Amino acid sequence: MLNNNIKSGLRIIIVGCGKVGSNLVEQLIKEGHDITVIDKSPAKVQNVTNTYDVMGVVGNGASYSAQMEAGIAKTDLFVAVTGSDELNLLCCTVAKHVGHSVTVARVHTPEYIKEHKYLKEKLGLEMIINPEYEAAKVISAILSLPTAEAVSSFAHGQVEMIRIKLPEDNMICGKRVMDIGRDITSHVVFCAVERGGEVFIPTGPFILNGGDVISFVASRKETRLFLKKIGFRTGQARDTLIVGGGIDSYYLAEMLLRAGTEVKIIENSQEKCKKLSTLLPEAVIINDDGTQEEVLKEAGLETAGSFVPLTGIDEENVLLSLHAKNVSNAKVVTKITRNNFKNILDKMDLGSLIYPKYIISEAIVAYVRAKKNSMNCNIETLYHLFDSKAEAIEFHIEASSGITGISLQDLKLKPNLLIAFINRHGEIIFPGGSDMILPGDNVMIVTTHTGFKDIQDILAKN
Repeated sequence: MLNNNIKSGLRIIIVGCGKVGSNLVEQLIKEGHDITVIDKSPAKVQNVTNTYDVMGVVGNGASYSAQMEAGIAKTDLFVAVTGSDELNLLCCTVAKHVGHSVTVARVHTPEYIKEHKYLKEKLGLEMIINPEYEAAKVISAILSLPTAEAVSSFAHGQVEMIRIKLPEDNMICGKRVMDIGRDITSHVVFCAVERGGEVFIPTGPFILNGGDVISFVASRKETRLFLKKIGFRTGQARDTLIVGGGIDSYYLAEMLLRAGTEVKIIENSQEKCKKLSTLLPEAVIINDDGTQEEVLKEAGLETAGSFVPLTGIDEENVLLSLHAKNVSNAKVVTKITRNNFKNILDKMDLGSLIYPKYIISEAIVAYVRAKKNSMNCNIETLYHLFDSKAEAIEFHIEASSGITGISLQDLKLKPNLLIAFINRHGEIIFPGGSDMILPGDNVMIVTTHTGFKDIQDILAKN
């Protein structure tokens, strides 16, 4: 168990200063934690310690001496995110024996992921993280509703948060949120609106405009009914063309095939093609260079329902997405592994942008916040919205507190905050003023405030 009584930050060791490790440092520093990094590369350690206010140790993260130098004996959380599954698991095993920290390992090999329950139990791991698998889940969810820019799940999949861009001539442009609830549907809750770089938590009188990027929550069924009513297509992508035959492509193809989507994968390596053909007998595997226009044309890009470049090289993914946008009407999803030039990429017509390292950092940040808060509640899910200008957090209410048993209209809530839904034993409630939060509920809040660790953070200070 982490020390819940710590008033300041937790003591955290991160092994691995690659893309995932560096992003974790960036996110956890914002949360106010005391971080030490370990990496064999002096240059990588120096780069991280020069960029952020953290300590650095050059060495093997699995070695006793390196962990002791990093302060493992007094560490609350140990995270191993090197590029080697085996090294990450060994690092965590040593950390468990040397210290008393909670351990988290990055594992990306499919065989290990299938055995994650066994590994967690036998090695005492609190969490196994897999950027490729999590990215594939996000992409698969988007392709299930191609007109959406993003699809996120809450309440164990019962509720979805959908992000769409509102066309200038859409029927709800110029309407107040309260009028949409009265005239079109009352089963959709508008959570956040980005307009001109500013994020709003909309109240009833808020008027929606063309060009707004809107996030709303609803059940899966109601999501599709609402989108259909306002003129958005709701059918799943019938087929998907993937460029690149790496692990992330395998995970995505497997999910899509299970959902009934036809899959083609273009991969330059003959060895990878043979392996994919064995693992994915229902997919069409093309051994060729997917960065060539003629190859893409022959593979059917111009008529494809969706297109996902997963080459492992951001620049190639961007160019392939731009090409697909130019020659087809396919739903395009672009995976980006680095955050360099993120502001520029976000403005380009690249379809839905996926940043796997942010997906992973959110899971760990949510876990850290949950373990640092009071015993009255726990954080189930955390999503950063609109470049972290807003957060959507799902709390599990474990005990009575200052927010339970009181009608919402009588709670003094912070401004720019919305209680989106209450999940009470599987029943989804989109609450009104007379509803109450009770112990045992799951509650989702959306707010432009950041850093909430406890459900009582929703209350305004006297």
